[in-house]
Amino acid sequence: MSAVAKAFSDGGVITWRNLKNVQRNPDWLMAATLQPIMFVLLFAYVFGDAIGGEAGGLAYREFLIAGIFAQTVAFNSAFTVIGFANDLQKGIIDRFRSLPISRLAVIFGRTTSDLVISVVALIVMSLCGLLVGWRIRGSFLDAVLGYLVMLMFAWALSWVGAWIGLVARSVEVAQSAGLMWMFPLSFISTAFVPADKLPGVLKAIADWNPFTAVINSARDLFGNRFGAPPTGWPAENASLYAILCCIAIIAIFAPLATAQYKKVASR
Repeated sequence: MSAVAKAFSDGGVITWRNLKNVQRNPDWLMAATLQPIMFVLLFAYVFGDAIGGEAGGLAYREFLIAGIFAQTVAFNSAFTVIGFANDLQKGIIDRFRSLPISRLAVIFGRTTSDLVISVVALIVMSLCGLLVGWRIRGSFLDAVLGYLVMLMFAWALSWVGAWIGLVARSVEVAQSAGLMWMFPLSFISTAFVPADKLPGVLKAIADWNPFTAVINSARDLFGNRFGAPPTGWPAENASLYAILCCIAIIAIFAPLATAQYKKVASR
């Protein structure tokens, strides 16, 4: 068996092991779904008119859902962080090191199992969106592409989470580090307000923010655009830019996470 085939085969086993852990700890899955539901209800019904302005009501709820999707899959990368930190602290990584498995399998299995959690979270969020009035107004193919972009973004960020989890010295540090960087990136974006509502510097950051690219891509593909179309290359080529951002994130953090895993596994 080639090294690549062995990595995929062993990674499938690790993926199953991680999913069994989720089955034994359903509170992980509840955390992945209940928090975004709370965000939908808060922003749609409590803050919607104030934040959305004339976009309040149904139009703002349709505008909001793609942002909640992106925030949900991004926050789910925290499970990758905590999962690796927990395995390190309990000595599970040392046990994996003693087994005749590919070293890539452990990281691949973790990121893949967390991708499955993101799939479940997106299904739940889609149902919640339908209940508050969100609708997909594009074609079926466009909708599928919109979800695929979201899942590619989720998988890319899980590699960031893998690296942070392997660098963190404890589960407590991992919990903080895994969420700290997400809040500014998710809120300085078009997740909750159109880019033209942001002040100058924040708008410039939001325009090139990968979160914004993924959100704009989903809104285009779902047919949920509101108001005047945003301008600038990232907004006009949102799907292309979103995919390029995901590829760049994976290209940077997959080698970093792999190198860090080899480092901690050789201790």
